[in-house]
Amino acid sequence: MRGEIMKIYGIQLDQQGRCFHYHSEADVVALRCRQCHKYYACYKCHDESENHDFKPADASDPVPVLCGNCMNQLTKNQYEQGFCFYCRHRFNPGCSLHHDIYFE
Repeated sequence: MRGEIMKIYGIQLDQQGRCFHYHSEADVVALRCRQCHKYYACYKCHDESENHDFKPADASDPVPVLCGNCMNQLTKNQYEQGFCFYCRHRFNPGCSLHHDIYFE
């Protein structure tokens, strides 16, 4: 998706995609909903903003994650390394608690 401007959706976002619900230094990950194809700061923001529940990414989505620090799209495997493949910003290790919400 080169050339496409990426956008993070959510509630009370800062410039790196931290939202009202999750706003630590490491909360810079946005995840894409399989149904609406939008990157959201978190599933709570998604469910409060859309008329459907967040649908987890399946294996066919090549880039289900967006780094809010550098706005590069990431594969699931890149995301699971715990930091951005491009800018090296660390991700919140607590996000693993929500793995089943974001990925099939």
